[in-house]
This record gives sequence, C-alpha cells and structure tokens, in this order.
Amino acid sequence: METVNSYKDLKVWKKAMELVTEIYRLTEKFPKSETYGLSSQMRRAAVAIPSNIAEGQKRGHSKEFLRFLYISYGSGAELETQIEICKNLDKLRNLDYSKVDKPLEEVMKMLNGLISTLKKKL
Repeated sequence: METVNSYKDLKVWKKAMELVTEIYRLTEKFPKSETYGLSSQMRRAAVAIPSNIAEGQKRGHSKEFLRFLYISYGSGAELETQIEICKNLDKLRNLDYSKVDKPLEEVMKMLNGLISTLKKKL
C-alpha cells in the first residue's frame, strides 16, 4: 500500500477527482429537462466518491477508512447504474460516455483493491 500523509496522496482519490470533472462535462450536455434529474444525481454520486475517500482517510483509523471506502464504492455503483440508464434513454443515448466509463471502471478497481488490502490488515 502507498505511503499516505493525506488523501491527496492517494491515486484513487486523484482518479476520482478526474472522474468528477468528466461527469460534470458530460452532464453539461444533457437537456435542460435533466437538470434536476439524472444530471444532479450523477454529479452527487460522482462527488461522493472522492469526498468519502477524503473523509475516511482523515478519520485516522483503518476501520473508519474502510467504512468510507465502502461508501465510495457504493456511490461508484450508483453512478455506473445512472450512466447505464442514460445510455438507454433516447435523448441521452448518442452522447460520448467513453470519458466517464473508463475512469469509473479504474476507480472501482482501485477502490476494490484498497478495500481488500485494508481488510487483510484489520
């Protein structure tokens, strides 16, 4: 596991921050009718990923960090589901999801790996 002085040192946090930016860029292309629907939900789920990584790491205890990593992982699954819903809707189907699919997959794999490593240490 990497040496961590701050959550900002974590590769998964950095990648999750990039994902948030891409989600915002994607949802800016959504029709106005989705401002308070999928767009808002997707932004909240994306923001929750690095936010929970940060909060958990700052708590200072491995058990708390693990708990917040699970919350981040859950937010990632929520975001995956919302992206799949978008891909099935006529008005959103033709957008380019490649800039969010790959980073989200990477974040989920990184979270899974970090969770597995922490679980072994507890």
